Amino acid sequence: MLGFSPKLPVGEEERLWLDSGFVRLEAMLGRKRLLEAEVILPDAAHFPDAFDGSEASVEALVHRICEYMQIDKTRIKLEIFPDEAEELRENSLWSIATNRPAGIYFGHESVMEEDGKVVIALKSSVLKDPMVLVATVAHELGHLILLGDGHLDDSTPDHEPMTDLLTVFLGLGIFTANSAARFQQHDHGGGWHSWSMRRLGYLTQEVYGYALAKFAAERGEVKPEWLQHLSTNVRAYFKRSSAWLAKNAS
Repeated sequence: MLGFSPKLPVGEEERLWLDSGFVRLEAMLGRKRLLEAEVILPDAAHFPDAFDGSEASVEALVHRICEYMQIDKTRIKLEIFPDEAEELRENSLWSIATNRPAGIYFGHESVMEEDGKVVIALKSSVLKDPMVLVATVAHELGHLILLGDGHLDDSTPDHEPMTDLLTVFLGLGIFTANSAARFQQHDHGGGWHSWSMRRLGYLTQEVYGYALAKFAAERGEVKPEWLQHLSTNVRAYFKRSSAWLAKNAS
């Protein structure tokens, strides 16, 4: 019987960039980091600390993510800024569609702490959504690895999407993929409600679907258990990408 060939959710240019991105990250960090990365899940086993949105609980969460990403927690200082701090927009390294920063990485000598620590600043409203919070922290800590450790610099044209891809490479892709598009309900009073969607990060859900499928394929994972934790859209893109990769395996 004739069958339909699996169709990728991304274009050829995006696929080639993602494939080369994995190669670049392997060259920077070693293939062992990819193969041995623990896939971090949004569950109590990976995040056992009580979280109430306080600075202490946020700091505990950040330190746990540092451990997962093999980062020395003493290298960073955590700061939380109010949503009204619009003057921080231009310093943002991870922005929502409205260009308001969700998180900021300050790693330049001019803004680093006197003790050499880099500053990871988080928008206060991000603390209300644990999935987005973990994704934001993972992205900002990714800057510490790629920029702070000298693998890339600010002049690298794609250093932002590469930082998103790094979260997949290191096992935190469930969080960044699920946060790529977030839906919000708004109550306008008088029985009138509306929905809006915001985009977080630099990669789309389609791109994350392929990136996660590539991650699984490189590790020899077929139908990984962590697939159930992906959002409906990302999981669909993952399955299409996995089918394509299996059919086109070299």
